[in-house]
Amino acid sequence: MRSVGVEEELLLVDGRSGEPRALSTAVLAAVARDPQGNDEVFESELQRQQLEFATRPQTDMGELGDEIRRWRAEAARHAEGLDAAVAALATSPLPVSPTIGTGERHQWLKEHFGLTAQEQLTSGCHVHVSVESDEEGVAVLDRIRPWLPVLLAMSANSPFWQGEESGYASYRNRVWGRWPSAGPVEIFGSADRYHEQVADMVASGVLRDEGMIYFDARLSHSYPTVEIRVADVCLDPSTTVLLATLVRALVETAARQWRDGEPPARHGVALLRLAAWRAARSGLEDQLIHPVTMRPAPAEAVVRALFDHVRDALEESGDVLPAQEALAGLLKTGTGSRIQRELLQRTGSLREVVAECVRLTQG
Repeated sequence: MRSVGVEEELLLVDGRSGEPRALSTAVLAAVARDPQGNDEVFESELQRQQLEFATRPQTDMGELGDEIRRWRAEAARHAEGLDAAVAALATSPLPVSPTIGTGERHQWLKEHFGLTAQEQLTSGCHVHVSVESDEEGVAVLDRIRPWLPVLLAMSANSPFWQGEESGYASYRNRVWGRWPSAGPVEIFGSADRYHEQVADMVASGVLRDEGMIYFDARLSHSYPTVEIRVADVCLDPSTTVLLATLVRALVETAARQWRDGEPPARHGVALLRLAAWRAARSGLEDQLIHPVTMRPAPAEAVVRALFDHVRDALEESGDVLPAQEALAGLLKTGTGSRIQRELLQRTGSLREVVAECVRLTQG
């Protein structure tokens, strides 16, 4: 069975006001002093108002969920010692002036990309799924392209930007798309072609290194995995587990299609960009672009089409019933974006939105 690992970026906020705080260095120092020794789990991000953690590779989705909740709780514990908290929010509902880290890489990004880097306080969820080879991995990337906007819609958790309603369910996706290497890509056809493209992009001088290949899904340059990067960080950890479950099944389904000689859908990048925009705009609250027909369809129908597409893989991994239940819960309760908007409507305060999201982050 394929292993799955998750990376989540969390927002560090003031424990009272809910405003983002540039405390990643202090939190990481607290983690390093902890006798439990989990400093290899947590990392800083581009902005000092963020903290990232990575799970171990898991094959059991229940254990993956336990680990996600554990590291969210550990992050919260260390932040609390600094009168702060963590929130699984893909953008800050409250106004913020982001603080870029002082490391050489982060300063290079600041110098070369200006406001694109300065304003990039966005938190995503990256799902890694093991593959047997780069050839299999690229075959998977070629075949999952049209389904990635559906994952974005399901994870949408960033309706507010600088204290304002953005009009988007995932405004993070729109901000992240400012990077020149971000977004959907063409069909590669082979691992050689993929690596040639990456090498050419780095050789252009625009990108610092291979780590700046910000495709919606890519081969990891650190692990033998495909890395699906399209999703917002999810407010509820159960949504993260659902996302990881569907991603693993999607990878397995694509790998089988490749082995069976089934070619990838030939949808062009222009259409995929429209599908991503539609998903970012409305999440699950309106229509999406159906990955097969590339025509508008109700969001629930498109999500169920994804489920049906990967059902065989879900059944073989024993995940079909837990995934069905989690999906029914998501469709009933709504995405993090919907929850944030409902909180604002009920309380009239973005500070209260953040405070409640801090609680919801722990599941």
